[in-house]
Amino acid sequence: MDSTDPKKGDGFFSSIAASISNFGSAMSKSVNGLIGYEGLEVVNPEGGTEDAEDEARKGRWKQEDRDSYWKIMQKYVGSDVTSMVTLPVLIFEPMSMLQKMAELMEYSYLLDLADECEDPYMRLMYATTWFISVYYALQRTWKPFNPILGETYEMVNHGGITFISEQVSHHPPISAGHAENEHFIYDITSKVKTKFLGNSLDVYPIGRSRVTLKRDGVVLDLVPPPTKVNNLIFGRTWVDSPGEMVLTNLTTGDKVVLYFQPCGWFGAGRYEVDGYVYNAAEEPKILMTGKWNESMSYQPCDSEGEPLPGTELKEAWRVAKAPENDRFQYTHFAHKLNSFDTAPKKLLESDSRLRPDRSALESGDLSQAGFEKSRLEERQRAEKKSRESKGHQFTPKWFDPTSEVTPTPWGDLEIYCYNGKYTEHRAAIDSSDGVKETDVSSKEFNPWQYEISSPE
Repeated sequence: MDSTDPKKGDGFFSSIAASISNFGSAMSKSVNGLIGYEGLEVVNPEGGTEDAEDEARKGRWKQEDRDSYWKIMQKYVGSDVTSMVTLPVLIFEPMSMLQKMAELMEYSYLLDLADECEDPYMRLMYATTWFISVYYALQRTWKPFNPILGETYEMVNHGGITFISEQVSHHPPISAGHAENEHFIYDITSKVKTKFLGNSLDVYPIGRSRVTLKRDGVVLDLVPPPTKVNNLIFGRTWVDSPGEMVLTNLTTGDKVVLYFQPCGWFGAGRYEVDGYVYNAAEEPKILMTGKWNESMSYQPCDSEGEPLPGTELKEAWRVAKAPENDRFQYTHFAHKLNSFDTAPKKLLESDSRLRPDRSALESGDLSQAGFEKSRLEERQRAEKKSRESKGHQFTPKWFDPTSEVTPTPWGDLEIYCYNGKYTEHRAAIDSSDGVKETDVSSKEFNPWQYEISSPE
């Protein structure tokens, strides 16, 4: 059996570790020892590296910006740059990471179908397809803003879903999110680890994503593949996510193992995803195949993974049509996330939509966006200094820290649990006849409304 066959493996943690190792040896570009950037390899997904010099001239940076920034960034090669580097606003998109967490909700109907489905393997197929659907949005090469401690994002008016996310830790950066409708509950604690390789960045998702389907109460747990951002400074930036995605039904032991193909020469294998839905005895039941930027299909299979006679490949999901020539490669749903049309009444003042740097960038004013970004970061440092001088500790509003620490292939993660207070808060507002729509144009972004406690 081929070594990349998704059916083969000695446990998914070891499989993922092997995927990372193979990926690193095949795709990583060493820049150690470089004084300048001459000879730095630029990877073109459509055509190898022969046109590296030409590719380098097609980056988003001006020549003088590339030169100066490269001199600064050389010392970080091999390091985790999650929160240690101040980045220029010109590489950002007008969206916070808390908003980007909500992009997974675009195709939430897939989870509705999973909850309504009686076949346990089809249920896993729909749920896994839902997790894959967000990768079309994740291929954007712009960086979202890092949330300010205490920042939140709220979303309503989409599929009956209520979504709340909050930045619960600054060092290390940790975000927590909760979404719910009549069919499912979604909870995530999100943390990333990065490795800067010079002209590329490896991103390892040290997070925990879980879905509870309400009809039967089954709990699904996700382990996603790592991501690599290529041509970070030189050349046209592009994203790849090679490795394994594993979704496990913690209630029954059934699981899905999908392999995201790495991009090969001349784009071979790019976007391709293949794998199986397995029962608890690790026997394949459903074949899944497709491209994460286009569509996913499925077909029942036998114990050898071969399609069952008399069955056919059926499409489970196809990406919605996106706006043409959009400045930030946004989908229609991404624009909705920035819109106040998806905001509830009496929007929290800590909401990402109200960030002045985000709104300035959205309007095209890079100078003002950079100024506002620096101002927010300076105020965050001042707030931390003041809080520590008073012996106070930061306490999130909508999520509680737990004593649970869960292992992931890339490190341990401290888990935050949704405390239900936002549901009570929103219900109180929605039931009050006296609440009027707030003029958001007059609201000032204020994430510094957290509760404080004294150390014991």
